[in-house]
Amino acid sequence: MAQATSRSRTTLAAFAGPSLPLAALGLPLVVYLPNHYTATLGLDIGMVGWAFLLVRLIDIAFDPLFGAVLDRTHWRIGRFKPWLAIGAPLVLVAVYMLFMAEPGVGPAYLWFWLITAYIGYSICVLSHIAWGSTLSTDYNQRSRVYAFWQTGNVVGMILVLLLPVLLNHVPALTGRMGGVQAMGWFIIVTLPVMLALALRFVPEPRIARADHGAQAGLGDYFALFACPAVLRILVADLLLGLAPAVAGSLFFFYFEQAKGFPKGTAEALLLVYFVAAIVGAPIWVKLSQRFGKHVVLIASSVVYAVAQFAVVVLPQHDFWLATPFLIFAGLPYSAAPFLLRAMLADVGDEERLRTGVDRTGLLYAILTGTVKVSQALAVASFIVLGAMGFDSHNPAATTQTGLLGLQVLYAAAPGLLGLLAAWVMVGYPLTEARHAEIRARLAERDAAPPSQKPVPPPVADALNAPAE
Repeated sequence: MAQATSRSRTTLAAFAGPSLPLAALGLPLVVYLPNHYTATLGLDIGMVGWAFLLVRLIDIAFDPLFGAVLDRTHWRIGRFKPWLAIGAPLVLVAVYMLFMAEPGVGPAYLWFWLITAYIGYSICVLSHIAWGSTLSTDYNQRSRVYAFWQTGNVVGMILVLLLPVLLNHVPALTGRMGGVQAMGWFIIVTLPVMLALALRFVPEPRIARADHGAQAGLGDYFALFACPAVLRILVADLLLGLAPAVAGSLFFFYFEQAKGFPKGTAEALLLVYFVAAIVGAPIWVKLSQRFGKHVVLIASSVVYAVAQFAVVVLPQHDFWLATPFLIFAGLPYSAAPFLLRAMLADVGDEERLRTGVDRTGLLYAILTGTVKVSQALAVASFIVLGAMGFDSHNPAATTQTGLLGLQVLYAAAPGLLGLLAAWVMVGYPLTEARHAEIRARLAERDAAPPSQKPVPPPVADALNAPAE
């Protein structure tokens, strides 16, 4: 059974380690590789676009299938750690083939290794996140677990963003080919090291199996959408994933064309943003321990919205005046990812009390799916901008309507999404007190001999009956 005691910082850092190379892979898959395969390797841009789009759709459909597999896994060495070890070699081989490809590769090559990369990536990310839910049963400690996880993600993105800058100071590796290859080698070197540390030093506590031998199936994935707490978390995650995805995709356009910053200065401001996100994570953890996770999620969403609205009055051409704006915007960046995943772990306890079935894999498959959907939807911002007269290649050709559209999509739209997410979480029912009742009932049921284990009561009885 998972422990309610506090995990050490060393243990949580080891757990978060695989997040660094996995986040370092996620960014190039979206930002760098499509351009690399067209501009450097010479593939047709339309074919490359379709390849990345369709493989991503396959990847979204893969999550619930693998989530059901996770919930049926009961190996002696654990449910989630073995799958992380299985997915890593797929990632490593695919990264080598994709990032080290030479001119002359064809569409079939790109399709095959993209599918391999995304399958391995999904296996690793989903099993890693689900593993985190077992490290503590405590309402507040789960925030710490996922705050470390999110910090690892941000650090990984920072490191992979810094690689092109560092390569500019290494003449032998300067150029697009060298930059992409360096990203690939960074993942190939760090993933085995971080994975080995996590598997060696981080435990996977056992979770009690289903009371009646029941197993979660794919049909349960869709049934979970009827759970009010799951639906709130799902909608909030979609909104709070879409907001920074849209802002992130337009970041350089906004700061270069709307605010007049050179590319290098804009990159430095993005780095300030991510550093602020790292600083903000422990702050939100402390606040959530005092006021509750859903309350702090509402607060961080409002802060994010205000920061996005405020960026409209950001001064032009002045890095030092812009820095406080980016710090203010970056502080809430880490809050939603770790708070929502910690809240979903609490929902997993509620579901196990209600049904007698552990649906951790399916629950986190829902959340990984919303991340991918939000990233796909963010691409629509380019379509809207193009229709409004924004020209990314020739700023002089951009119309006033296009420039206004850029400001609305970068600042106002994400801010409104943040406020909507805050509204969705108002009245969220699974508080710390309610979770304590659920854990007490689960502990009582898990400790009972098999012959005395009660049949899971109807939903209303299981969730609303007073604790004994």
